[in-house]
Amino acid sequence: MAVYTDVSDEDLAAFVALYDIGDTLALKGIAEGVENSNFLLHTTSGYFILTLYEKRVNPADLPFFLELMRHLAARGISCPQPIAARSGAMLGELAGRPAAIISFLDGMWVRRPKREHCAELGEALARFHLAGADFAGQRPNTLSVDSWRPLLGASLDQADTVVPGLAAELTAELDHLESRWPTGLPSGVIHADLFPDNVFFIGERLSGLIDFYFACNDAFAYDVAICLNAWCFEPDLSFNVTKARALLNGYRQVRDFTDAEFAALPLLARGSALRFLLTRLHDWLRVPPGALVTPKDPREYLRKLRFHQGVSTASDYGLAP
Repeated sequence: MAVYTDVSDEDLAAFVALYDIGDTLALKGIAEGVENSNFLLHTTSGYFILTLYEKRVNPADLPFFLELMRHLAARGISCPQPIAARSGAMLGELAGRPAAIISFLDGMWVRRPKREHCAELGEALARFHLAGADFAGQRPNTLSVDSWRPLLGASLDQADTVVPGLAAELTAELDHLESRWPTGLPSGVIHADLFPDNVFFIGERLSGLIDFYFACNDAFAYDVAICLNAWCFEPDLSFNVTKARALLNGYRQVRDFTDAEFAALPLLARGSALRFLLTRLHDWLRVPPGALVTPKDPREYLRKLRFHQGVSTASDYGLAP
């Protein structure tokens, strides 16, 4: 989440008037994240999230994301819900951007996840994967392995200004992953961005999942690998196998891994590390002037990538065969 686009009082009032959510009392920008402009909207009916979808988001994908949230909630997944305008539309336009109002979800994200949080996450992720099994929408993962070569190419000439020798290192890693990327794994709708700030807790109990704007169809185990990278490294970037074991065992309590998924997990973890390294590198080099946004340091994911390069089997993550 971030703020790239300002909203005038007049435009906001006209937009909110299209909904049965009362009158605006306050609007506050949310600075975390990197993708869309997000605001906490307080009206006489309560609190909501107002999202303006920025240029990286394809407007044609927005119905997929919004309908997915409705589908998941109908199957017992705690997640925000798009608020329909009086016309029935879930999507409108504000300040020249596609925009939606989303219900507010109680809870807070945890800055230092514990083993218990990771176990809860694993269970919730597996339930999410099962709940999406009958979702009719289809969206390819536009940030999977086929996209990484052009993404790297866009930053290759400046990569060494971030870390000396980074361009050559990333090129070699991409060569390795492209030649070995697994196919045919169990697949369906995945979240693809389930970082701690997209998971809310009340105490140690998970209260909901948010931010579905990278959701797509891909391998379930790739979603798990993203979570290993996002949840199981300490602030000093050492890998915490206790947290990883809790996450993986929590997941398999709901949905077990196949042998192929077990074998592929180390490579998928490398791939997910490279994916976030590349997008962070791209954004690190291109922060829009005046944006209320904190860019993510790509060097964090370089350290994680190097860790996974030394992993031989999923047992190294605490997952028993």
